[in-house]
Amino acid sequence: MFSSEVLDHFQNPRNVGELEHPTASAEVSNPVCGDVLRLAIQVEQGKIAKARFLCRGCTTSIACASKLTELLIGSEPESLRQISVDSLARSLGGFPAATIHGAQLAIDAVHSIARKLQA
Repeated sequence: MFSSEVLDHFQNPRNVGELEHPTASAEVSNPVCGDVLRLAIQVEQGKIAKARFLCRGCTTSIACASKLTELLIGSEPESLRQISVDSLARSLGGFPAATIHGAQLAIDAVHSIARKLQA
């Protein structure tokens, strides 16, 4: 049902935890399934140096948050809005349509951070 990439990120999530002094953070939830994601980034010298997450959710929510942090580290904050639900899902080898909400949760969090950085 899930790709090996999804299972790997679910079983061995990367960048889990809090950042002491984040540049920006966001907490989003899906009221239908109850998943909650907190995402934080730290920007240094114009690049995202650190990204951390805490997630209470399903397999795809955790896997997507983990993969998202990997994609964010080293990128420029201006590129945050370019990450989409489809591109995140593809980067994990795809997953069933019924679980796409995991990718949507991660994208909601990163777009919320992008809005905060622009303010």
